Amino acid sequence: MKNTRRKSPTHTDPVLERYQGQFEALRAEVATLGFFCKGTVLARRMRCGKATCACQSDPAHRHGPYFEWSHKVKGKTVSLHLQPEEALVYQEGTAQWQRLRTLLGRMENLSRRAIERKTKITNQLRPPQRDTISKR
Repeated sequence: MKNTRRKSPTHTDPVLERYQGQFEALRAEVATLGFFCKGTVLARRMRCGKATCACQSDPAHRHGPYFEWSHKVKGKTVSLHLQPEEALVYQEGTAQWQRLRTLLGRMENLSRRAIERKTKITNQLRPPQRDTISKR
């Protein structure tokens, strides 16, 4: 005779406990983030309009760098010219945004696996359903 005994509902699943610990660690990392912003900080070097300037013939002699922060507003790209010290602040903000996106992706992946695991456990705990014939 097969052992058809199912797990007790009070049984804790070690895999789910590990997922919970990992999720809490990721949540703690999110809490350490600073201010963030979407977008890209660019450093551009440009040529001027003087035909005799060295920037016209040698890319190493171009003027700049000139900093810009580009981001989307209502589907349109918007650029903001920045001073060098402002560029550092925006670079940090965009780095924080990238870190947030990475952490949220990891949290989503972990959550999906945990939900799949919980569903599997719930289905194992559910008593088997018997085929019933309707009487009419």
